[in-house]
Amino acid sequence: MAKPIVAIVGRPNVGKSTIFNRVVGERISIVEDVPGVTRDRIYSSGEWLNQEFNIIDTGGIDIGDEPFLAQIRHQAEIAIDEADVIIFMTSGREGVTSADEEVSKILYRSKKPVVLAVNKVDNPEMRESIYDFYALGFGDPIPISGSHGLGLGDLLDEVIKHFPEGIIDDYDDETIKFSLIGRPNVGKSSLVNALLGEERVIVSDIAGTTRDAIDTTYSKEGQEYVIIDTAGMRKKGKVYETTEKYSVLRALKAIERSDVVLVVLNAEEGIIEQDKKIAGYAHEAGRAVVIVVNKWDVIDKDEKTMKEFEGKIRDNFQFLDYAPITFLSAKTKKRTHTLLPMINLASENHAMRVQTNVLNDVVMDAVAMNPAPTDKGVRLRIYYVTQVAVKPPTFVVFVNDPELMHFSYERFLENRIRDAFGFEGTPIKLIARARK
Repeated sequence: MAKPIVAIVGRPNVGKSTIFNRVVGERISIVEDVPGVTRDRIYSSGEWLNQEFNIIDTGGIDIGDEPFLAQIRHQAEIAIDEADVIIFMTSGREGVTSADEEVSKILYRSKKPVVLAVNKVDNPEMRESIYDFYALGFGDPIPISGSHGLGLGDLLDEVIKHFPEGIIDDYDDETIKFSLIGRPNVGKSSLVNALLGEERVIVSDIAGTTRDAIDTTYSKEGQEYVIIDTAGMRKKGKVYETTEKYSVLRALKAIERSDVVLVVLNAEEGIIEQDKKIAGYAHEAGRAVVIVVNKWDVIDKDEKTMKEFEGKIRDNFQFLDYAPITFLSAKTKKRTHTLLPMINLASENHAMRVQTNVLNDVVMDAVAMNPAPTDKGVRLRIYYVTQVAVKPPTFVVFVNDPELMHFSYERFLENRIRDAFGFEGTPIKLIARARK
């Protein structure tokens, strides 16, 4: 089921990023310890009253050299496109400004649910300043203070009232759902067309289960597939083409609904920071991943070129060390036949279950060969391990004290599990828990 999307919109310096960080809390640093994942986020997850949602900070969307009001307008338009609910952020210190009125006109025309928040109301005396904001036409303004964390509960109470009813994907468990993500112009749509060309047996375009996404279903050698369009492929216009961060927003919708995510790179342009950011979201979401290097036909190659490029990928995407890599050309269709077998394998491993007794044999052998180091004279003791979930495979490790499970030892155990069972193409999660 897709999570609702909340966007924070408003003119500069009203505290959008402060509220964003307050709402997402520690979740913004999920993979900080993993090399290669950037921390500059404009999109993350939040939760309120057991309702999970994604949240966009439009203050992080850079429109380059656009004039001041044009920047605000473009950021608002991006959020309107993506969001189910919009938080319209204003500031109680300055009162209603002409820029606020400009944003309100755009939001009013959007027909999307809008919750009006007046930030920087840091003390009771300032609460009277909120009445001017009724003039913007969005009902009761909600006074908040990002710096002090006041009023956020009231704000989120109002936001979740407007969440749409979730819709569950109408595909059976045997169908492999995959999406292609990557920054603009890496060749995602060309690759889709190459896959659907002569290999197509059954294709039907049906309305997607989340907003404006289009799902394309087809089968190959008895296996059913669904390609989840990131929708960004079809969006044209200056804002979307020049705002690379926008490609992250589009990718998130597709990632959530996928079993396997194809991270598409442009061989001609090489690897940039934006590629790592987009791939980081697939990793954090726990999806299986295949790295696809497209436009391989335009590269001058010798016998070392592929190996060198693969080395660069491994250096830059250390957090995706489990992901297989394929080099191909959507334009010439050369090596495109390598893709579906990789998708099949990654999907199979993503849903793999391991027998508890076999799993424990592997882990206990690993511990015997390399005991955990001591911390202040106390050694980590592992009692047993059990798999509690798939997609991704998730293991609970019962220990004497979870605090003693150091990140490096957790990686050691993960590597031993991978050595024994494969799990190529999928992340795996280890959770340390005290034995009761």
